[in-house]
Amino acid sequence: MRIGLIQITQETSSFNPTLTTLADFESFGIYEGAEILERLHSGGPVGGYLDAIGRCGVEVETVPIIRGNTRSGGRLSTEAFEFFDAKVRDGLRGAGKLDGLVMLLHGAASAERIDDVEGALLRTARGVVGPSLPLALMLDHHANVTQEMIDHADIIVGFRTQPHDQFETARDLTLHGVRLFAGEITPVVAWRKLRMLTHQEQYLTSRGPMKILFDRAREMERDPRVLAVSPFPMQCWLDADEGGWAIIVVTDDDQPLAESLADELAELAWSMRTEFQRTESRPVDQAVVDADAAEGGPVILSDTGDSVLGGSGGDSTVILEAILRLGIRGRALVPMIDPVSARRLSRAGVNATVTVALGGRSTPFFTPLEVTGVVRAVSDGIVELSGHAQSRIDMGHTVAFEVGPVTLLVSEFAGVAGIDPAVYRHLGVEPAEYQMVVMKTASNFQHMAPLTTTIIRVATPGPTQSDIAALPWQRVPRPIFPMEALTSWRG
Repeated sequence: MRIGLIQITQETSSFNPTLTTLADFESFGIYEGAEILERLHSGGPVGGYLDAIGRCGVEVETVPIIRGNTRSGGRLSTEAFEFFDAKVRDGLRGAGKLDGLVMLLHGAASAERIDDVEGALLRTARGVVGPSLPLALMLDHHANVTQEMIDHADIIVGFRTQPHDQFETARDLTLHGVRLFAGEITPVVAWRKLRMLTHQEQYLTSRGPMKILFDRAREMERDPRVLAVSPFPMQCWLDADEGGWAIIVVTDDDQPLAESLADELAELAWSMRTEFQRTESRPVDQAVVDADAAEGGPVILSDTGDSVLGGSGGDSTVILEAILRLGIRGRALVPMIDPVSARRLSRAGVNATVTVALGGRSTPFFTPLEVTGVVRAVSDGIVELSGHAQSRIDMGHTVAFEVGPVTLLVSEFAGVAGIDPAVYRHLGVEPAEYQMVVMKTASNFQHMAPLTTTIIRVATPGPTQSDIAALPWQRVPRPIFPMEALTSWRG
């Protein structure tokens, strides 16, 4: 059996005006052919795919085409989209005869003048392999599911957890895929599109209404006739013309069952729509004061409006300004993605005292903050990681910059945006020694869990703010909840 393999993943925040470029993908690695399997065999989606191939009991030749991954951010540049579109087209043309195709995509990527990047890539793939080649598709469960995705894929499986289970979902999708390619199953799909958006503070699948919804999906999958049940609480900062939540149910040749389960899960999600809108974030000054007074730090300050893992630029100075103004007693760690300042501080060198206008460049939501501090460490930004989809990242010029009680991690590229202690430790900075640690995420706290589980969400403005109704939406279908009051998920 010959299986083509493609991974292209990026998540877009439409309210971040800074384009995602090929350089952003290159900082995480763009790989082709055998290099994909050599570099990514142990973790992430490709590792999950290979794990399934190793256990499926079928002799498989993998034909790796292209792998591109980068952090969440603004829309893809036209150059970046056309690069990957061409790689999919040309790679499949040169792949020879295939028995099936596995595509590991995100589902919430947009490009300049293209709302649905994944739909466009699937259309390109179909244009080469034809309508009859079976195609298995993995999506992030924050995907914006579109009609084009449904039209071009034979089976679709979304992540089951937040934080995401990329390895496990790719493994299970591939196991289904091998059976599909061998003709052992006949997947049929039912899907529902909901006129609903929900903010990030209820994203975790381990608690609250999201746990109820995803637990019910897992219960449905215990039926042997059911192949996959995937809720898709769409990434809530994607302003796209087919935007909104979705439900996908895939059964083995049982369309009535798929339709019934899809209806049930859509109704369950809609019944909890008010609970999904609950916020837990605190005003900025209150959050900083509370973190400073907390016993037994460190305390995580979740910068909800500048969530790099949700597509923001990572250069908000809102919490930093409050920390410096309020005169905190404890020490604070703050990550800052600022290529201009990172290069300048790197050139200045260790022990240099520098005054710099820091951050505030990526979006009109933020403003630069002039600070004076001392460069404590400089790095090339190559960081070894464990527990991530890939084991090495490139953060570019990276500096530990001390401003009063604050140690700033100023980096040229996002990398993992300060969510892992390793990015501090590679500069000789130990997060456990700080009273508070700012994290540019509203839900991916797992890598700091060995140090602390005390989390304060901060109600900061930005492209990923929790107050989604206040964002300048232009393209999502209207009316849509919560911007408008609706009595049905069908609108």
